[in-house]
Amino acid sequence: MPRAVLRLTAVAALLLAGIALLPVGGRVPAALVRRWCRWIMRAAGVRVRVTGAAAPAGGLLLVAPHVSWLDIPLLAAVRPARMVAKTEVRHWPVAGALAARGGVLFIERDRLRALPDTVARMARLLAGGAAVTAFPEGSTWCGRARGTYRRAVFQAALDAGVPVQPVRIRYLTGERALSTTPAFVGEDTLLASLWRVASARGLVAEAHVLPVIAPGTHADRRALARAAQGPARTTGGDRRAGHRETAHWKSTCVL
Repeated sequence: MPRAVLRLTAVAALLLAGIALLPVGGRVPAALVRRWCRWIMRAAGVRVRVTGAAAPAGGLLLVAPHVSWLDIPLLAAVRPARMVAKTEVRHWPVAGALAARGGVLFIERDRLRALPDTVARMARLLAGGAAVTAFPEGSTWCGRARGTYRRAVFQAALDAGVPVQPVRIRYLTGERALSTTPAFVGEDTLLASLWRVASARGLVAEAHVLPVIAPGTHADRRALARAAQGPARTTGGDRRAGHRETAHWKSTCVL
């Protein structure tokens, strides 16, 4: 317990430091943003491993499966980007304020009429040379079960004529065993998830950056979504790990 308290205190301090730096905005070097995100993960007791291809400069849509709130700093460690998130994130303590002031694009999932405007805004950002990160499943999954990539965000990449870069995310205990400890699903609360992660031992967050999908290689957003999700579905690791997880997750994970 003392270890978890110290870790959460360090995470809160880093988040507050990030809020303090928000007024300087784009003047913060991308390398420092990546390092700050790694510090947040490390402060929570999670080791970060980034492998695979390099994220190119210029307009880019980064997409990944969604498992945990940890996905956000993990992908920012790959390349800092404007994040697409559900509107509920705006109400998270501390992190919600940081997200809102940091330019997160909030999606109202219950208002389909608002979706075209969000897609158009994404396309303008991408066409202007910005990177945008999205979780096309639309909700978090445990890391072993997966959802289907929704197609709307891929329309923004098609409209802007920019590449899509899939990222495969895994959370491990040690080097091999898949872990659902970081999963943020069901009726879980942010504080409960924070405590569970901070109390864990040996967590590793792995982002494997896959090759970019060049613009013009897929005719429509349906084909582009399938091409992006296919390689991101591979989880690997020790398949026995799911049976060693707590029963809390068996209602939300398909093992």
